[in-house]
Amino acid sequence: MSAPTFIKSAANPKDFPSDTGREVAFVGRSNSGKSTAINAILGMRKLARVSKTPGRTQLINFFELAPDCRVVDLPGYGFARVPAEVRDRWQGLLEAYFRQRRSLAGLMITVDIRRGLTPMDETMLNWVEPLGVPVALLLTKADKLSRGAGLAQQQAVARQVASNVRQVRFSAIGREGVAEAKVWLEAWLRPGALEVSAI
Repeated sequence: MSAPTFIKSAANPKDFPSDTGREVAFVGRSNSGKSTAINAILGMRKLARVSKTPGRTQLINFFELAPDCRVVDLPGYGFARVPAEVRDRWQGLLEAYFRQRRSLAGLMITVDIRRGLTPMDETMLNWVEPLGVPVALLLTKADKLSRGAGLAQQQAVARQVASNVRQVRFSAIGREGVAEAKVWLEAWLRPGALEVSAI
């Protein structure tokens, strides 16, 4: 696939690009490392905006990797230093996206490995389960824990999710999990490709 290019940002559903082809969306709790993960997986340092302030991604951002192959950066959920009405608007935007997009071919959810799976992450998993799209958990910031502690956290998360939910310890700094995430992304975006098994 070629280098990703920015298509557009959407503040409401009417701004979404044409619902054709295939796209993989990234979502996660605010400040879980979602934008950093997108940049690492796509090999672009500043494609998705990174900030230490939760809630910086306030729109749905669409990027094209190839004709009719897109990556979508969704607003973070959970804590964010924004007014309640803005959070409500984000929630409505997310609901509209998941309800309307027929081109959604896969979902990557970023989870801060130090926090583990939060109730909001579980809500997101329950929310997307009826869609029938493959889901992967990127257990981000794995470099903040020792290998043993990281494995223990990964095993704890595995006990909380369905067996068909992929997961990998992920660190943009140490490049851990980046190769696995790329394999999943490419398999989901490649039209007609068979699902790859979890790595």
